[in-house]
Amino acid sequence: MSFNQDKFKYLLESEQDVQWGLTISTVGFQTVLQGENYPLKGHPENYLFSTEKGRTLDEYQLLYITRGKGWFVSEHCNRSDISEGTVFMLFPGEWHNYSCDEKNGWDEYCIGFRGVNIDSRIQKGFFSLEKPLFHTGINEEIVNLYKKAITVARKQETGYQQMLAGIVNYLLGFIYSAEANMSSKESVHYNDINRAKIFMQENFQTNLSAQTVAKMLNMSYSKFRKIFKQLTGFAPNQYIMELKIKESKALLTQTQLSVKEIAYAVGFDSMDYFCNFFKNKTKYSPSEYRCLILKNK
Repeated sequence: MSFNQDKFKYLLESEQDVQWGLTISTVGFQTVLQGENYPLKGHPENYLFSTEKGRTLDEYQLLYITRGKGWFVSEHCNRSDISEGTVFMLFPGEWHNYSCDEKNGWDEYCIGFRGVNIDSRIQKGFFSLEKPLFHTGINEEIVNLYKKAITVARKQETGYQQMLAGIVNYLLGFIYSAEANMSSKESVHYNDINRAKIFMQENFQTNLSAQTVAKMLNMSYSKFRKIFKQLTGFAPNQYIMELKIKESKALLTQTQLSVKEIAYAVGFDSMDYFCNFFKNKTKYSPSEYRCLILKNK
Protein backbone atom coordinates (compact mmCIF):
# COMPACT_ATOMS: atom_id res chain seq x y z
CA MET A 1 0.00 0.00 0.00
CA SER A 2 1.14 3.58 -0.71
CA PHE A 3 0.70 6.57 1.57
CA ASN A 4 -2.09 9.07 0.92
CA GLN A 5 -0.46 11.78 -1.20
CA ASP A 6 -3.18 14.28 -0.30
CA LYS A 7 -2.05 14.04 3.32
CA PHE A 8 1.69 14.13 2.60
CA LYS A 9 3.29 17.16 0.94
CA TYR A 10 6.88 17.77 -0.18
CA LEU A 11 7.59 21.49 -0.41
CA LEU A 12 9.89 23.92 -2.20
CA GLU A 13 11.71 26.79 -0.52
CA SER A 14 12.86 30.09 -2.00
CA GLU A 15 15.95 32.09 -1.01
CA GLN A 16 13.62 34.52 0.75
CA ASP A 17 12.11 31.64 2.71
CA VAL A 18 15.58 30.56 3.80
CA GLN A 19 16.28 34.05 5.12
CA TRP A 20 13.30 33.65 7.47
CA GLY A 21 15.45 31.21 9.45
CA LEU A 22 13.31 28.08 9.23
CA THR A 23 11.90 26.32 6.17
CA ILE A 24 9.66 23.27 5.95
CA SER A 25 10.44 20.53 3.45
CA THR A 26 7.73 17.98 4.14
CA VAL A 27 4.63 17.51 6.24
CA GLY A 28 2.12 14.71 6.36
CA PHE A 29 0.23 11.87 7.98
CA GLN A 30 0.11 8.19 7.18
CA THR A 31 -1.61 5.13 8.59
CA VAL A 32 0.29 1.85 8.49
CA LEU A 33 -2.11 -1.05 8.93
CA GLN A 34 -1.47 -4.35 10.65
CA GLY A 35 0.74 -6.59 8.49
CA GLU A 36 1.85 -3.85 6.06
CA ASN A 37 5.50 -3.41 5.19
CA TYR A 38 7.15 -0.26 6.51
CA PRO A 39 7.92 2.25 5.14
CA LEU A 40 5.00 2.59 2.74
CA LYS A 41 5.71 3.07 -0.95
CA GLY A 42 5.31 6.32 -2.86
CA HIS A 43 7.69 8.68 -1.04
CA PRO A 44 10.39 10.50 -3.08
CA GLU A 45 13.61 8.55 -3.50
CA ASN A 46 15.65 10.70 -1.10
CA TYR A 47 13.18 9.90 1.70
CA LEU A 48 12.96 6.15 1.14
CA PHE A 49 14.91 3.79 3.36
CA SER A 50 15.24 0.16 4.26
CA THR A 51 14.68 -0.85 7.87
CA GLU A 52 17.52 -3.31 7.37
CA LYS A 53 20.04 -0.52 6.72
CA GLY A 54 18.50 2.68 8.09
CA ARG A 55 19.29 6.06 6.52
CA THR A 56 20.69 9.58 6.94
CA LEU A 57 18.73 12.74 6.05
CA ASP A 58 19.83 16.32 5.35
CA GLU A 59 17.02 17.82 7.48
CA TYR A 60 15.36 17.62 10.87
CA GLN A 61 12.10 15.76 11.27
CA LEU A 62 9.58 15.47 14.09
CA LEU A 63 7.49 12.31 14.01
CA TYR A 64 4.51 11.83 16.33
CA ILE A 65 2.98 8.38 16.86
CA THR A 66 -0.68 8.48 17.87
CA ARG A 67 -1.55 4.79 17.48
CA GLY A 68 0.41 1.56 17.62
CA LYS A 69 3.99 0.89 18.59
CA GLY A 70 7.42 0.14 17.18
CA TRP A 71 11.10 0.90 17.71
CA PHE A 72 13.75 3.56 17.05
CA VAL A 73 17.55 3.55 16.99
CA SER A 74 20.16 6.11 15.95
CA GLU A 75 23.90 6.67 16.01
CA HIS A 76 23.69 8.34 19.44
CA CYS A 77 20.63 6.54 20.85
CA ASN A 78 20.31 2.85 21.68
CA ARG A 79 17.35 0.94 20.28
CA SER A 80 14.24 2.08 22.13
CA ASP A 81 10.60 1.09 22.12
CA ILE A 82 8.14 3.56 20.59
CA SER A 83 4.55 3.69 21.80
CA GLU A 84 1.58 5.92 21.07
CA GLY A 85 2.10 9.41 22.43
CA THR A 86 5.82 9.43 21.59
CA VAL A 87 7.52 12.12 19.50
CA PHE A 88 10.95 11.37 18.07
CA MET A 89 13.33 13.78 16.39
CA LEU A 90 15.59 13.02 13.44
CA PHE A 91 18.73 15.11 12.99
CA PRO A 92 20.53 15.96 9.73
CA GLY A 93 23.64 13.87 9.15
CA GLU A 94 22.64 11.44 11.92
CA TRP A 95 22.14 7.79 10.95
CA HIS A 96 18.83 6.46 12.23
CA ASN A 97 16.38 3.63 11.75
CA TYR A 98 12.84 3.01 12.93
CA SER A 99 9.74 1.01 12.14
CA CYS A 100 6.30 0.19 13.45
CA ASP A 101 5.53 -3.26 14.85
CA GLU A 102 4.16 -5.38 11.99
CA LYS A 103 1.47 -6.84 14.24
CA ASN A 104 0.16 -3.40 15.20
CA GLY A 105 1.11 -0.84 12.56
CA TRP A 106 0.85 2.79 13.63
CA ASP A 107 -0.47 6.26 12.81
CA GLU A 108 2.36 8.69 12.10
CA TYR A 109 2.44 12.47 11.78
CA CYS A 110 5.64 13.90 10.29
CA ILE A 111 7.11 17.31 9.58
CA GLY A 112 10.57 18.01 8.17
CA PHE A 113 12.46 21.30 8.42
CA ARG A 114 15.85 23.01 8.37
CA GLY A 115 17.35 26.43 9.09
CA VAL A 116 19.57 28.54 11.30
CA ASN A 117 16.86 28.88 13.97
CA ILE A 118 16.77 25.17 14.77
CA ASP A 119 20.56 24.86 14.34
CA SER A 120 20.98 27.50 17.05
CA ARG A 121 18.68 25.65 19.46
CA ILE A 122 20.65 22.45 18.97
CA GLN A 123 23.94 24.28 19.59
CA LYS A 124 22.51 25.77 22.80
CA GLY A 125 21.42 22.37 24.09
CA PHE A 126 17.64 22.64 23.92
CA PHE A 127 17.59 19.41 21.89
CA SER A 128 20.30 16.78 21.56
CA LEU A 129 21.31 13.77 19.51
CA GLU A 130 21.51 11.72 22.70
CA LYS A 131 17.88 12.39 23.64
CA PRO A 132 15.70 12.26 20.51
CA LEU A 133 12.59 10.78 22.19
CA PHE A 134 9.87 12.84 23.88
CA HIS A 135 7.01 11.23 25.79
CA THR A 136 4.19 13.75 25.50
CA GLY A 137 1.27 11.33 25.57
CA ILE A 138 -1.71 11.63 23.24
CA ASN A 139 -2.25 15.35 23.01
CA GLU A 140 -5.04 16.95 20.98
CA GLU A 141 -3.16 20.22 20.59
CA ILE A 142 -0.13 18.53 19.04
CA VAL A 143 -2.39 16.62 16.62
CA ASN A 144 -4.17 19.85 15.66
CA LEU A 145 -0.84 21.56 14.95
CA TYR A 146 0.14 18.80 12.53
CA LYS A 147 -3.30 18.93 10.90
CA LYS A 148 -3.04 22.69 10.52
CA ALA A 149 0.39 22.29 8.93
CA ILE A 150 -0.99 19.76 6.43
CA THR A 151 -3.81 22.16 5.51
CA VAL A 152 -1.40 25.08 5.03
CA ALA A 153 0.94 22.92 2.92
CA ARG A 154 -1.94 21.74 0.75
CA LYS A 155 -3.14 25.28 -0.03
CA GLN A 156 0.36 26.78 -0.39
CA GLU A 157 -0.92 30.35 -0.24
CA THR A 158 1.51 33.30 -0.25
CA GLY A 159 3.67 33.15 2.89
CA TYR A 160 2.86 29.50 3.58
CA GLN A 161 6.49 28.71 4.46
CA GLN A 162 6.44 31.40 7.17
CA MET A 163 3.13 30.07 8.51
CA LEU A 164 4.56 26.55 8.63
CA ALA A 165 7.70 27.85 10.37
CA GLY A 166 5.45 29.30 13.07
CA ILE A 167 3.73 25.94 13.52
CA VAL A 168 7.08 24.14 13.81
CA ASN A 169 8.28 26.66 16.39
CA TYR A 170 5.08 26.08 18.37
CA LEU A 171 5.54 22.31 18.10
CA LEU A 172 9.15 22.51 19.28
CA GLY A 173 8.21 24.73 22.21
CA PHE A 174 5.25 22.55 23.14
CA ILE A 175 7.29 19.34 23.04
CA TYR A 176 10.19 20.89 24.96
CA SER A 177 7.80 22.18 27.63
CA ALA A 178 5.89 18.89 27.92
CA GLU A 179 9.10 16.92 28.35
CA ALA A 180 10.51 19.41 30.87
CA ASN A 181 7.31 19.31 32.93
CA MET A 182 7.25 15.53 32.87
CA SER A 183 10.89 15.40 34.03
CA SER A 184 10.10 17.94 36.75
CA LYS A 185 7.16 15.91 38.04
CA GLU A 186 9.44 12.90 38.36
CA SER A 187 11.73 14.90 40.66
CA VAL A 188 11.38 14.06 44.37
CA HIS A 189 11.48 17.81 45.06
CA TYR A 190 8.78 18.77 42.54
CA ASN A 191 6.10 19.36 45.21
CA ASP A 192 8.54 21.19 47.48
CA ILE A 193 9.44 23.67 44.74
CA ASN A 194 5.78 24.19 43.88
CA ARG A 195 5.10 24.93 47.56
CA ALA A 196 7.99 27.39 47.54
CA LYS A 197 6.69 29.18 44.43
CA ILE A 198 3.21 29.54 45.92
CA PHE A 199 4.65 30.82 49.20
CA MET A 200 6.76 33.37 47.32
CA GLN A 201 3.77 34.51 45.25
CA GLU A 202 1.74 35.05 48.41
CA ASN A 203 4.49 36.83 50.38
CA PHE A 204 6.77 38.67 47.95
CA GLN A 205 5.40 42.03 49.20
CA THR A 206 7.18 41.44 52.50
CA ASN A 207 10.91 41.33 53.19
CA LEU A 208 10.89 37.68 52.14
CA SER A 209 14.25 36.02 51.59
CA ALA A 210 15.13 32.79 49.82
CA GLN A 211 16.76 31.60 53.04
CA THR A 212 13.40 31.88 54.79
CA VAL A 213 11.74 29.77 52.11
CA ALA A 214 14.48 27.14 52.31
CA LYS A 215 14.02 26.96 56.09
CA MET A 216 10.27 26.48 55.61
CA LEU A 217 11.06 23.44 53.46
CA ASN A 218 13.61 22.09 55.99
CA MET A 219 16.25 22.33 53.26
CA SER A 220 19.68 23.92 53.27
CA TYR A 221 19.82 27.15 51.29
CA SER A 222 22.50 25.87 48.89
CA LYS A 223 20.48 22.74 48.09
CA PHE A 224 17.25 24.74 47.76
CA ARG A 225 18.85 27.29 45.43
CA LYS A 226 20.29 24.57 43.19
CA ILE A 227 17.04 22.59 42.90
CA PHE A 228 14.87 25.69 42.50
CA LYS A 229 16.97 26.92 39.59
CA GLN A 230 17.00 23.50 37.94
CA LEU A 231 13.21 23.27 37.99
CA THR A 232 12.25 26.90 37.32
CA GLY A 233 15.16 28.50 35.48
CA PHE A 234 15.36 31.23 38.18
CA ALA A 235 17.51 31.61 41.27
CA PRO A 236 15.11 31.96 44.27
CA ASN A 237 15.89 35.62 45.01
CA GLN A 238 15.66 36.42 41.30
CA TYR A 239 12.20 34.82 41.23
CA ILE A 240 11.06 36.97 44.17
CA MET A 241 12.31 40.12 42.47
CA GLU A 242 10.58 39.17 39.20
CA LEU A 243 7.32 38.87 41.14
CA LYS A 244 7.86 42.35 42.59
CA ILE A 245 8.50 43.83 39.14
CA LYS A 246 5.46 42.09 37.64
CA GLU A 247 3.19 43.42 40.39
CA SER A 248 4.66 46.91 40.21
CA LYS A 249 3.93 47.03 36.46
CA ALA A 250 0.31 46.12 37.13
CA LEU A 251 -0.02 48.76 39.85
CA LEU A 252 1.58 51.43 37.67
CA THR A 253 -0.87 50.87 34.83
CA GLN A 254 -4.03 49.83 36.69
CA THR A 255 -4.08 52.13 39.74
CA GLN A 256 -3.55 55.77 40.66
CA LEU A 257 -1.04 54.92 43.40
CA SER A 258 2.09 57.06 43.52
CA VAL A 259 5.47 55.55 42.68
CA LYS A 260 6.41 55.75 46.37
CA GLU A 261 3.24 53.92 47.41
CA ILE A 262 3.87 51.23 44.81
CA ALA A 263 7.46 50.78 45.95
CA TYR A 264 6.29 50.03 49.50
CA ALA A 265 3.33 47.96 48.28
CA VAL A 266 5.61 45.48 46.49
CA GLY A 267 8.08 45.24 49.36
CA PHE A 268 10.84 47.77 48.70
CA ASP A 269 12.11 49.76 51.72
CA SER A 270 13.39 52.59 49.55
CA MET A 271 11.72 54.37 46.64
CA ASP A 272 15.12 55.21 45.16
CA TYR A 273 16.19 51.57 45.22
CA PHE A 274 12.87 50.58 43.64
CA CYS A 275 13.25 53.16 40.86
CA ASN A 276 16.83 52.13 40.11
CA PHE A 277 15.96 48.42 40.13
CA PHE A 278 12.89 48.95 37.95
CA LYS A 279 14.89 50.93 35.38
CA ASN A 280 17.63 48.29 35.28
CA LYS A 281 14.99 45.64 34.51
CA THR A 282 12.83 47.58 32.05
CA LYS A 283 15.04 50.44 30.75
CA TYR A 284 12.35 52.85 31.95
CA SER A 285 11.78 54.62 35.24
CA PRO A 286 8.42 53.71 36.88
CA SER A 287 6.95 57.07 35.81
CA GLU A 288 8.18 56.67 32.24
CA TYR A 289 6.79 53.15 32.09
CA ARG A 290 3.38 54.31 33.34
CA CYS A 291 3.21 57.11 30.75
CA LEU A 292 4.35 54.83 27.93
CA ILE A 293 1.80 52.08 28.61
CA LEU A 294 -1.13 54.43 29.29
CA LYS A 295 -0.32 56.44 26.17
CA ASN A 296 -0.53 53.31 24.01
CA LYS A 297 -3.79 52.02 25.49
